[in-house]
Amino acid sequence: MRDTFIATTTALLDDDPRTALVLADISAESFAPARRRHPERVLNVGIREQLMASVAGGLALTGLRPYLHSYAPFAVDRAYEQLKLDLGHQDVGAVVVTIGGSYDAAAEGYTHQSPGDVALLDTLEGWTVHVPGHQDEVPAMLREAARHDDRVYVRLTEQQNTRAYPDGGPLLVLRRGGPLVVAVGPMLDPVLEATTGLDVTVAYTNRPRPLDAGGLRALTEGDVVVVEPYLAGTSAAAVGSALGGVSHRVLHLGVGRSEIRRYGTWPDHARAHGLDAPGLRASIVDFLG
Repeated sequence: MRDTFIATTTALLDDDPRTALVLADISAESFAPARRRHPERVLNVGIREQLMASVAGGLALTGLRPYLHSYAPFAVDRAYEQLKLDLGHQDVGAVVVTIGGSYDAAAEGYTHQSPGDVALLDTLEGWTVHVPGHQDEVPAMLREAARHDDRVYVRLTEQQNTRAYPDGGPLLVLRRGGPLVVAVGPMLDPVLEATTGLDVTVAYTNRPRPLDAGGLRALTEGDVVVVEPYLAGTSAAAVGSALGGVSHRVLHLGVGRSEIRRYGTWPDHARAHGLDAPGLRASIVDFLG
């Protein structure tokens, strides 16, 4: 996904004179050719993520469309105040593209992990959140974001599904049956494996914000399970609002609040949080009875 982001954004910089890119050292070498061609629109501020967000706000005020990029804990957790003030309070937009969400960078330690990034953005107004499940879903998200001035978050991960669903913004039904299981982004393959042989409906989205409230309401007939690759319960408020007045039970599965203090790999952390196929199946079967 990271390579796809670099290639697509480099093409945008070449094709669209409104596109700008602000970096904080991460991926700077990969964008070196673009920086040589467009030194006035490709800026590396060094390891200063708060400044990266502030510069993006200033560029947006001049009419440019800034993309900014780093690890999720640096671009969102660390720069939260600047996203809140220099983008949100000024009512300007940018495209924040991150890597290392949740536990992707497990080998780097907890400094490089951010299971709460989407939850943080949920406290702010007007963010569209894309969580691609496959690298081939990324280019359309980035190109669409170049066509307007809204605030957009694109959360890239190492974990990918075996196939792409580029039209996975509205809930996309991939298996029909009984109770609804919603898989967000890269959680689709584990969910499909976990629910093999179960009488459930499986729906997919790679755009959890804004949530497809109408689609969720239409598909819900009782029990709902939401499986997300970040903090468990992040979508609780959005799901509750969408299903207001509809009799239902809901189970939110995602990264737990207990920190895993061993480094390991992202599959190790997925297993520890119950987000691999066996863990998901156990939780879903227990919930559905």
